Amino acid sequence: MNRFRPLVVTTLIASSLALSACSSSPTGRKQVLLFSDNEMSQLGAHSFEQLKEQENINTDTKTNQYVQCVTKALTSKLPKSSGFSQWEVVVFENEQVNAFALPGGKIGVYTGLLGVAKNQDQLATVIGHEIGHVMAQHSNERLSRSQLANVGLQISSVAISGTDYHDAAMAGLGLGVQYGVLMPYGRAQESESDIIGLRLMADAGFNPNESVNLWKNMAHASGGSQPPELLSTHPSHSTRIDDLRAEIKRLPNNNALRPQCKI
Repeated sequence: MNRFRPLVVTTLIASSLALSACSSSPTGRKQVLLFSDNEMSQLGAHSFEQLKEQENINTDTKTNQYVQCVTKALTSKLPKSSGFSQWEVVVFENEQVNAFALPGGKIGVYTGLLGVAKNQDQLATVIGHEIGHVMAQHSNERLSRSQLANVGLQISSVAISGTDYHDAAMAGLGLGVQYGVLMPYGRAQESESDIIGLRLMADAGFNPNESVNLWKNMAHASGGSQPPELLSTHPSHSTRIDDLRAEIKRLPNNNALRPQCKI
């Protein structure tokens, strides 16, 4: 019987942690969040500084003003965070058609995205989606799951100081071991961020219908080379478009002043 005691103790600890940290996302989905806003913000800020050291930063004035304009329009609609005071956005010179946002208000946009997001509304779709991950604390959720799977592993404090758990922390933030490689969240989190981002862009005055066109562009850019939905952590392009169209119909009428961001 003694050989089962460690498993029982571990299970009890994990259950206790989960119950004490139960929360809800902005869409009402139940979550387990074990880390504080300050811990996550510190981890995100630390990782972002490392990214800026390792990645090539785009310095073109017009490109940066454009991305900053879209981002500012979106973040101006957000409540203040307890973990950081302001959002920071950096444009990275990288052919990846992607962007990311980290806890601590850090946003990275790859120049490859600007060739697929054809206008300010489509760019707002992507940046709003990435902000949605932060708003819904998806990194905290993923790290918490890792913590529960490895009870006693102090990921947050140890990872920040650059020890052996650094890679686990990076994975929780959605960053691969090789910086610049973005790791997807689960399908539930991706779909949730789509909805949060859509609501945010509409609230900021962007045209939510352009979110559909953005994902059509994404599908064209990938040449249709996407694995079957059941084998992928992302919703398929068609499912994503259908879900966005359904959510657009539920959006309230919005009289927000339309942003004027041009490159």
